[in-house]
Amino acid sequence: MANGGKKNILVVYFCATPRLRPTTREHLYCFREYSGHNCYYVNVAFMPVPKLVWKIPFDLVIFDTLFLCTRWNREGFLRLAEKVSLLKALDAPKIGLPQDEFISTDILCDFVNQMGLSTVFSVAPESEWPNIYNTVDRDRVKFHRVLTGYLSRRVLSTIARFGKKGVPRNIGIGYRTAGKPYAWFGRHGFLKQDIADLFLARAPQKGIKVDISTSNADTILGDDWYRFLLSCKYTIGVEGGTSILDRDGSIHERNLRYVKEHPDAAFEEIEAACFPGLDGTFGLSAISPRHLEACATKTCQILTSGGYNGILKPGIHYIELKRDFSNADEVLDLVASDRVRAGMAEKAYQDVVASDKYSYENFVRFVIENSGTSLS
Repeated sequence: MANGGKKNILVVYFCATPRLRPTTREHLYCFREYSGHNCYYVNVAFMPVPKLVWKIPFDLVIFDTLFLCTRWNREGFLRLAEKVSLLKALDAPKIGLPQDEFISTDILCDFVNQMGLSTVFSVAPESEWPNIYNTVDRDRVKFHRVLTGYLSRRVLSTIARFGKKGVPRNIGIGYRTAGKPYAWFGRHGFLKQDIADLFLARAPQKGIKVDISTSNADTILGDDWYRFLLSCKYTIGVEGGTSILDRDGSIHERNLRYVKEHPDAAFEEIEAACFPGLDGTFGLSAISPRHLEACATKTCQILTSGGYNGILKPGIHYIELKRDFSNADEVLDLVASDRVRAGMAEKAYQDVVASDKYSYENFVRFVIENSGTSLS
């Protein structure tokens, strides 16, 4: 045990850039911020695991999202897995925080098995765990579902500070999504573009002012995003996720090659060439940090039908838009009348934000309590 009754946590991550996005940084360093224990961070991007690791009696080893998501580069991930393989000898429970659990899941499973991870905190629905982790003994390895991101103290204080300045809600519907969707996410990924196109075309016909863009040039960065949300009465959105499982990364590779040769190809053409019959056979869907942030800014959400981790309920926390857009006229009339916005946004704020259920403090507490250690 460390000084003052604190214990030692090792967090292994990968970061090859000098600066992280604030939300990514908050996720990475949440254990240092909220655990109350000594947290040691090892970035394996450029250096081997330092010898100091062997001089500290660790009570828990965490393989962070930034490490496990390097699977987008399969060869790179395999090299990193070899680099950290010596950590298997540490006498401490080892856990993983994976995301993007639709790509190169074969080598993710191999890592879980070879490193002897005892617990995986997955962002995928429980129903998909047997499919994703098909070679992992789920009697030996415990699985728990978590979110892709949470609300931090910094974000909430920033929103509160901006709110005190009285940002006028002069935008009817505001939204940003960046560029043409990638086909390897399946049709589900195209919903982000489709919903933007729908409201861009039809909301102004109802007299609704919009600020919607699908261009990278209009991306809103940092704290300006919260100012933007505070200036919007409504925002639109979909569940994060994908409808295709790319177990060995080959679908992704075929997509890249095909689109390079056929840059103007439509989704149906890419599907036929790269993954015929596979779209819709997988269901990785989850609430995203954007949904939580909209709750925090009391911006009423118009969302396509989905589960949203059971956190957001249609007609209570958001206005539901059917995935085929069949009720678009009804939704637009409701927005134009503005009669449910204030009550719905307040309900979402109370249930999601004021309840403190989806804070990083609670995330850290949940992980530690379910990591098979005596830290809690």
